Amino acid sequence: MKPGVLIISHGSPAPDWVRLVDEVAGQLQLSAGWPVAVSFLEHVEGRLIQDGIDRLEEAGVTDLLAVPLFVSSGSTHVDEISYALGAKEVPEKETDLEPFRVQARVHFGSPIDDGPDVAAMVWDKVRAMSAHPEREVVLLVGHGSVHDGFRQRWERGMSSLAASVSAISGTACDYALLNPDSVRNKAEYWGREKGVDVIVSPLFLSSGFFTAQVIPGRLEGLDYRYSGEALLPHPLLKTWLERQISRLLREAEEAGQQ
Repeated sequence: MKPGVLIISHGSPAPDWVRLVDEVAGQLQLSAGWPVAVSFLEHVEGRLIQDGIDRLEEAGVTDLLAVPLFVSSGSTHVDEISYALGAKEVPEKETDLEPFRVQARVHFGSPIDDGPDVAAMVWDKVRAMSAHPEREVVLLVGHGSVHDGFRQRWERGMSSLAASVSAISGTACDYALLNPDSVRNKAEYWGREKGVDVIVSPLFLSSGFFTAQVIPGRLEGLDYRYSGEALLPHPLLKTWLERQISRLLREAEEAGQQ
């Protein structure tokens, strides 16, 4: 067995967005010099998912450890990518994404969702804006989904993450989605009805259009604190990736022994 790591992210036309993903992948410390390919669903010519598969297979990889570097299991992109890689027989939602050409065995990981490392990343990004935790709320804002089933996964993951952030920060923590839109209502509830300071934390992988324009647009005219910082860059994302890869390797080894 020769494993290789395929990190899959959404992609963006903004070079800085792509650079941050490349940088965290370049920090990985993997044994035996396994090859790593960073690929994108769209926007990055020459580095799409099929390009990454081809490069790894040309390097002799027999087992693809595929890590979906997406924020939530509620992303429809995670569903269609897992289908196109052959990790599931049918997608839950209709997709135009054709099955990839892949000869290696595919071991498909999990998106970021929640957990102690993710909560620590979120709190680190907004900690400097917190002055009186007992009179504040951290409002997580995620992309969300209007599709039934996917929306519920977004809600479960963000609800769990909000509880973890609250536990480590001492602040109240809640969440809102851009789709279906609950951002303004949640901010008004906490700020105007509950009378606490609202600290908005965008739950996005990298800063870009949504963090710079969409979220502030939904909150226009309201009183809130906001840095616009996404999860990247943060050293704990490297830790999260390495744990994902280790888990996938164990699964690949166990499958090979059966």
